[in-house]
Amino acid sequence: AAMLVPVGVLRLPRGPEGSSRGFNPASPRFQALLGEQMTAQGVQANLRQRYLRALGAARGHPTRFYLRAGVQVDAVFGAADVDAVAFQVDALRTPLGVQAAALLRYTDVLAYTFLL
Repeated sequence: AAMLVPVGVLRLPRGPEGSSRGFNPASPRFQALLGEQMTAQGVQANLRQRYLRALGAARGHPTRFYLRAGVQVDAVFGAADVDAVAFQVDALRTPLGVQAAALLRYTDVLAYTFLL
């Protein structure tokens, strides 16, 4: 049987100096979790690669999007833009009807799931 895999949209808080994303590669927690071999840039590249693979796996699959205010919509996943602004979907089923094609803004999407 197919299993739904939740994929959360991660928004990291700003660090105390305003320009960081809340990670301190020199912290004991960072070192304990990831080891000293991994640099911050390597970790970021690895996470980005895993996220892009997940987006590639979702293409053409029925996907459920969980939006703000508790709204759930179903669609066929098409693509995501490079600038992380919108998801392109087909056959978007909303409480008001079906749209042949649509763009869902990243800022409105809390999470999405698709069948593997």
